[in-house]
Amino acid sequence: MSKESKLILLSSGGTGGHVFPAIALGRDLLSRGYRVEMATDVRGTRYEAEKYGIKVHVLKSGTLGSGLLGKIKGATSLGLGVLQARKLVDRLKPSVVVGFGGYPSFPAVFAAQQKRIPTVIHEQNAIIGRANILLAPKADRIALSMSRVEGLEEVDAVRAIVTGNPVRDDIADLYNKPYPTLETDGVLNVFVMGGSQGAQIFSDVMPEALAQMPAPYKKRLRIVQQCRPDDIDRTRAIYNTADIQARLSSFFDDVPDILTQTHLIIGRSGASTVAEVTASGRPAIFVPYPHHADQQQKINAETVVDAGGAWIMDQKGFTNEALITRLETFMQNPETLFRAAEASRSCGKPDAARRLGNLVTALASGWDKKEKTRFDPTQGHG
Repeated sequence: MSKESKLILLSSGGTGGHVFPAIALGRDLLSRGYRVEMATDVRGTRYEAEKYGIKVHVLKSGTLGSGLLGKIKGATSLGLGVLQARKLVDRLKPSVVVGFGGYPSFPAVFAAQQKRIPTVIHEQNAIIGRANILLAPKADRIALSMSRVEGLEEVDAVRAIVTGNPVRDDIADLYNKPYPTLETDGVLNVFVMGGSQGAQIFSDVMPEALAQMPAPYKKRLRIVQQCRPDDIDRTRAIYNTADIQARLSSFFDDVPDILTQTHLIIGRSGASTVAEVTASGRPAIFVPYPHHADQQQKINAETVVDAGGAWIMDQKGFTNEALITRLETFMQNPETLFRAAEASRSCGKPDAARRLGNLVTALASGWDKKEKTRFDPTQGHG
């Protein structure tokens, strides 16, 4: 079968953190001449993979909720998704199925494994997710975003390779562009990212804190902030009253352009956010989501913090006073941000989509036949 006729099926959870890396890989594979389609749940359709030439199939899915009833409901929905995935896999006959985590990614990868179709799972976080834990034992290859990943069994780790977390081409392109000029008395461009769903904590703290800063500092601030739809009006009102220039939206479709001008990012530390921050070489204040039992966002952030490219403020410590102190320090000492930007860039993997594409290409082409041994990263440059 020629490369041009081979189909790669991507299987993704329904959040941006899962879908965006899948789309980035899809675009890489399309550029190599493969056909690419995606399976996800209904939430994943809002990211419009079709506009990149990736057909999307919606499968049933459900998380294993709390309590007996929640677990039964989730398992039933997941079972229906597996039945749908079996029919889809039978019809599409993919050469490789690639899973990107989240329970909606499980059905298609599981169906492929049952039919002995090669599979790759990609883990974005520093702690392997539950769906990937279930799929790892039969996965031909396990792609990791970070070199330190908790929860991966040693018997499975031998089939793992660090590829990084794929980001969009227009963000990866920022890796080789210089950090924007930042003068001691100049403008400070701050981009507040709240994750795919937004985060109320930033709407609660950011405008109130910045409004309390001395007038000379407020005049230097330029804020671009992601807000939940319900928070936009009240957040805008505070910024307007404080005479602080701010652009607010629940979703930005020009993130690469925003990052080009950004001096500092403030946001959650989901895997995709960390990948975009480091690929673009921007310093960040990370406020990890505090309610994950495994604290995965904190561990994601620590990789960049340890390199000197970011700072962690836990949500309880993300107060007006603490934020004001940190921002005033940056504005008085802009070289601190400049140095952190280079440290952040050192953690970036702008070629992650290509690396992951190499992994998939090797499997699709039959070059990676020893699935019980470590992957040779020189393979799969087709």
